[in-house]
Amino acid sequence: MNLVERAKNIITSPKTEWDVIANEEPNAKQILFSYVLPLAFIPAIASVFGSIIFNPFGFGFGLAIGIGMAIIYLIISATSIMASAFIVDALAPNFGSQKNYGRSVQLIAYSITPMFVLGILNIIFFIGWLFMLVGIGYGIYIMYLGLGNVMKTPEDKKVGYLIVSMISFLFVFWVFYWILYLIIVTGIITAIFGFGMMTGFN
Repeated sequence: MNLVERAKNIITSPKTEWDVIANEEPNAKQILFSYVLPLAFIPAIASVFGSIIFNPFGFGFGLAIGIGMAIIYLIISATSIMASAFIVDALAPNFGSQKNYGRSVQLIAYSITPMFVLGILNIIFFIGWLFMLVGIGYGIYIMYLGLGNVMKTPEDKKVGYLIVSMISFLFVFWVFYWILYLIIVTGIITAIFGFGMMTGFN
C-alpha cells in the first residue's frame, strides 16, 4: 500500500478505491503505523507552525502550545480510530454486516483521510478546525460508499450503520481530544505562566 496513492485515490475516486481495499487483507497494525500516523503528522505539524505564527504571546509560548497540540493530534488519531473501530465492529451484526475488526479499521481510517489532508490548514490556527470539519463531511460520503465493500452492509441498512459509525468516531475523537487538551495544553499554559510569575517575583 502506497500512502500517497491510497490517500489520493480514496479522495478523488473513492468508489474504485474501495473495490481495491476490499480485496486487501486487513491489517490494523499496518494501517495504524503506515497510514494513520503519517497522515496525522499533517495537522500536527501545521498546528505547530500555526501556533507560532498567530499566537500573541511570543515564539516560546507558541512553540510550546503548538507541540502540545501536535502531540494531541497524534495520540487521538491512533486511539480514536482503534477505539471507534471496536464499537463499529461490535455493532456490525445489528446492521447485517460482517464482524471483522480489521475491516472496521479500514472503514474508519480510510474514510477520514480528507480530515487529515485538510488538516494542513491548521496553520491558520484559529479557523483550521473548520476545514477539518469539511473533511469529516466528505469523509461521511466516503464511508457510505465503503460500507458495502468492506463491511458487506446491505443497501437498506447503510444509512443507519453510517450514522452509528460516524457518531462513534466523532464521539470518541472529541472525548479523547478534550481530555488530552485539558491535560497537555492546560498543563503547558499553567507551567509557562506559573514559571513566569515565579521569576517575576524573584
